[in-house]
Amino acid sequence: MFGRLTLYPTLFYNVVMEKVTSRNWYDRIDDNVILGALPFRGMTGQLLDKENVKAVVSMNEDYELWLFANGRKEWESRGVKFLQLHTRDIFEAPCQEKLKKGVSFINEVAGTGGSVYVHCKAGRTRSSTLVGCYLMQKNCWKPEQAVHFMQNRRPHILLRSKQWQALHTFYENNVER
Repeated sequence: MFGRLTLYPTLFYNVVMEKVTSRNWYDRIDDNVILGALPFRGMTGQLLDKENVKAVVSMNEDYELWLFANGRKEWESRGVKFLQLHTRDIFEAPCQEKLKKGVSFINEVAGTGGSVYVHCKAGRTRSSTLVGCYLMQKNCWKPEQAVHFMQNRRPHILLRSKQWQALHTFYENNVER
């Protein structure tokens, strides 16, 4: 319930921060992945044409998407693969099953030469956790290396103890050393 009550005020805060600070709505992390905030419907053309987005991973719950963002039907009608990994905002990190599924999805699309837009509401916590797992597996990095790499491209990512724990667990179970 808390997430539903705070959705619009925090989304508005994200819009304001993008306008008055150096924050970008989204940032390219590597050749395959773009990490960003909720992609508003009006951004669809830009993401397809300018960023070559061929797939989207949403870490949002359904209620976060319905008013401003495309869902599965809208993305797929534009030829974009879509994966939704429902994760509660603020107090939850994606579970290991979702992280594995998301990394596999990213890798599948990355092999086609297209970009994957990974997002949550602000592109700071839930989606950063998934992108960190992707980077660890791709580059055989430790969690700290993956987060440092992301922070160099998207300085305002924000990982709390649950997200760090998810990264460390993923690293221990899924990254070759």
